[in-house]
Amino acid sequence: MSEISILDLQNLRHLIGGFETSQCKMQDYASEAKDPEIRKLFQDAADSTMKNRQDLMKFL
Repeated sequence: MSEISILDLQNLRHLIGGFETSQCKMQDYASEAKDPEIRKLFQDAADSTMKNRQDLMKFL
């Protein structure tokens, strides 16, 4: 693997932080949803966001 530049690391840090924020928001929306289908939609989105974040962390 080639070296990662400082700019690339900063971009990855920004993406990872964004995934964390999105995950928290989706979990909050899921916990507030009254409709079970909407709750599942938000929870699935939170789970997907967490997986993407973990995949990026493995890359590093």
